[in-house]
Amino acid sequence: MIKGITHVSAIASGAEFDRISSLFSALGFEQGKGWQDAQGRGAAFLAPIGNLEFVTGREPAVPTVLIEVTQLDHIRALVEKWLLASYRTEEIPDILSAAELTHWNSRLFTVQITTELRIGFWQSENPLHGQPEAVEGDLSAANMRFAVVTTRWNTVITDRLLQGSLDALHRSGAARKDIEIVRVPGAWEVPSAARTLAESKRFDAIITLGCLLRGETAHYEAIYNEVARGIGQSQQETGIPHAFGVLTCETLEQALDRAGLKAGNKGFEAASAAIEMVSIQRKLAAQNSQVKK
Repeated sequence: MIKGITHVSAIASGAEFDRISSLFSALGFEQGKGWQDAQGRGAAFLAPIGNLEFVTGREPAVPTVLIEVTQLDHIRALVEKWLLASYRTEEIPDILSAAELTHWNSRLFTVQITTELRIGFWQSENPLHGQPEAVEGDLSAANMRFAVVTTRWNTVITDRLLQGSLDALHRSGAARKDIEIVRVPGAWEVPSAARTLAESKRFDAIITLGCLLRGETAHYEAIYNEVARGIGQSQQETGIPHAFGVLTCETLEQALDRAGLKAGNKGFEAASAAIEMVSIQRKLAAQNSQVKK
């Protein structure tokens, strides 16, 4: 089995060998096991990831040694400082290139370490480069069924939230026949209705909407805690995604802002989250099915 890749580069003199070793140490490479005998010596520098690449049809436009880094500009400044210890300032541009964009969505600079050794340092412009591929939901609601639980209390707010949710669902391809709206008296009753709908297994996701205003209500926090707990428990125990669109605001003005006036529409956001969660569940179920096969 393949365990690792080692690229061996010959350095002309012991003095250059020591200088280059000091550079790679300063750049943060982990030092591996070196060797020395009567004929020469070697120093190993380890990187967490190694690649071996072959090309055909044209000469590669980059050095044979490429080092992927983060903070490319900082690395270049370190290399320039290292070069200034041995070269005059006016000589540096002939040895060290500027960091420039490449056609492969990255930035790259090169440095002529010795006559024989030229190295390129590069950084991807894609922030997700090298990261494990994530499973993400799509925002297509076609062939999905949704239940929307909303309240009659504070309808000046909840009707706006409901309109936002319906807008998101229809824009994403949900059919009218696949959306069921249930109105309950107030936020306290939302978890019970959501649980009943989820247990029916007729819906792929439940969207919960409501509005709690602190105002002068002493039991505001008690109600909110129980509503949040009930919705979360229903989701966990039924396995049906529940999107949380219950506003908790200090004033009516804040609630209006969050229902589409200034700060977006939380009903729209809740519906979008519900669509995405259904998509994610379906993708994960498909993966599990493939694994079992």
